[in-house]
Amino acid sequence: MALLERVSALLRANVNDLIDKAEDPEKMLKQLVLDMENQLLQVKTQVAIAISDQHLLEKKRKEHESSAEEWHKKAELAVDKGKDDLARAALERALSHEQMTTGFAQQIEDQTHEADSLRSALRKLEQKLTETRSRCEMLIAQHRRARIVGKANQVRQKIDASQKGASIDRLKLRVAGAEAENAAHHELLGGDSLEDKFALLEREERIEGLLRDLKERQGKSA
Repeated sequence: MALLERVSALLRANVNDLIDKAEDPEKMLKQLVLDMENQLLQVKTQVAIAISDQHLLEKKRKEHESSAEEWHKKAELAVDKGKDDLARAALERALSHEQMTTGFAQQIEDQTHEADSLRSALRKLEQKLTETRSRCEMLIAQHRRARIVGKANQVRQKIDASQKGASIDRLKLRVAGAEAENAAHHELLGGDSLEDKFALLEREERIEGLLRDLKERQGKSA
């Protein structure tokens, strides 16, 4: 994500080095804080989107789970009426919805990981921004004093010595992307290959087994 790369670049910035290279250190430091505030706002937006997507995926999973239950009930009704063909068709639908439920469950797991990672990154960025504001205020004050006494170079050397090794820590953000396609859809698309024919044969056998189990539970012979 380009956003996370920009955030990472800001967090890797060495404030002291930036001051040494800047023509106007005060302006540069203020811009650094402003950039971090803008990135923080964007990360907050991404967190909200990730949580929203997580809720949407959960809603879809529940819908397919409910549909699977409804088709199982319809299969039971068909068996009661002696309509085996209808029962098979209903079981086929139920099986399809169960596969979709499994697919959405996997997406929810991935999305949950992404949302958690973003929330963690947001907390770290907020902390770094607070630290950067304080450090920038201090450095600006030091730079102003240096200009007043005419010893800007000497003051910068003292700042470098006292803050040696105190550069902003690297923050690595890794966000797992959600799957682009639901694998369950592909399982439902039939083909003409030998593998597809055997897959269809196994599916029909599974449905027949479900039908027999359903009949046995209702006290009827297959």
